[in-house]
Amino acid sequence: MAKITKAWLVGFLAFILILTGCSSDTDGSAEGETENKEASDDTVTLEVGSWRTEDTAKYEKLFKAFNEKHPDIQLEFKPSKNTEYNTILNTALQSGEGPDIMQLRPYAAGAELADAEYLEPIEDLEGLDTFPDSSLLAAQGSDGTQYGVPLNMSTTQMFYNKKIFDELGLEEPQTYEEFIELNETLKEEGYTPLAMGTKEGWLMSLMHGIVGPAHYGANEFVEQIENGETDFVSDEYVASIEAMEQLKDYFPDNSEGLGMEDIRTLFFTEQAAMFPLGSWEIEVLKEMNPDLELDFFPMPSAVGKEPTITTWVDGSYAINANSEHKEEAKKFLEWMTTEEFGQMFTEEFSMVSAVPGVESDNQLVSDLAQAADEISTPYLILVHFAKGNPSSKAELETELQGMYLGEQTPEGVAEAVQKSAEGYYEPFQN
Repeated sequence: MAKITKAWLVGFLAFILILTGCSSDTDGSAEGETENKEASDDTVTLEVGSWRTEDTAKYEKLFKAFNEKHPDIQLEFKPSKNTEYNTILNTALQSGEGPDIMQLRPYAAGAELADAEYLEPIEDLEGLDTFPDSSLLAAQGSDGTQYGVPLNMSTTQMFYNKKIFDELGLEEPQTYEEFIELNETLKEEGYTPLAMGTKEGWLMSLMHGIVGPAHYGANEFVEQIENGETDFVSDEYVASIEAMEQLKDYFPDNSEGLGMEDIRTLFFTEQAAMFPLGSWEIEVLKEMNPDLELDFFPMPSAVGKEPTITTWVDGSYAINANSEHKEEAKKFLEWMTTEEFGQMFTEEFSMVSAVPGVESDNQLVSDLAQAADEISTPYLILVHFAKGNPSSKAELETELQGMYLGEQTPEGVAEAVQKSAEGYYEPFQN
């Protein structure tokens, strides 16, 4: 029995030695893992906030291209739902948190974040001189300090179904009178002329941005209102609201209950012939109906001016003032100013890049970019009058909705917008 015990003890001690050896190996492995972790800590990860949840795959391609140039910087796209983005971002920033890089709503909305000192100034950023002053304006504070790099130019115009036009022998209108005749013909032929609903307020100001310049005189009026030489209760502006009222005859039935998804569906299912909306819809429409024959025309003038499409910078990217990696974030913003970025953005997103001179293989996008260079007018209510609480833009939207419900007149709409703007717009206060 003693012999057995002794043998057992010898075996047990040998087993302990083996375990000790394994433990030493494990310690060495852990040590190696620590070293690898320390090496990986040299890579900085930047969180990028946006409201464009549908663009995740496209941004991943952009970020991969950036990472090839800067292997020590990783970018993570963390978008929020469009309708929740503002609230989520503001809550995070107020808590001293939020993404390292964030997409800014343009003009007044971005300026509010800048004025609250949530954003890092980028006055010295290399490449800012790539952009014209009119584009840089979209991401400045109230004092004119630059906080963001413009991403894309959005355009609004009249999209139309080429197949329906060809079927009926219709051509792009050259005058506003021809535009109205076009609507009448489409209605007589059983088509919904204009895919538009009044349920969502932003659609109202967007459509007025297309139709309005045809009646108030586009850039000449914009310059006059900037200088305080005219206002929203002028005959020209009231005429633009009256035109909106008249166009309801060509909206779908029950348009008061229709929102964005409804009117888009009417257009891509080819029940409606025209779609007064923005350039960002091109890819969406093509995904919904690959066979859709899509084209656009600028809005012809009712007062003897040039036709127009409406343009604005529809988003920029800025740096969180509380980010721990501002220098790395600046490298990404600097890349955004390059033609390489602009070209890749245009190809991936089928949108007009804010980087000047970028061309597109997509003929429709290329034509829109050319029109934006040659016959554009600013989205007046957004670029210059998105201030106030509620903003003058929101006031216009609410009052137009009321007009379509029969509760407001064109003159009343104009007066409400004027009263709103007088609360903050200095040229109206003199």
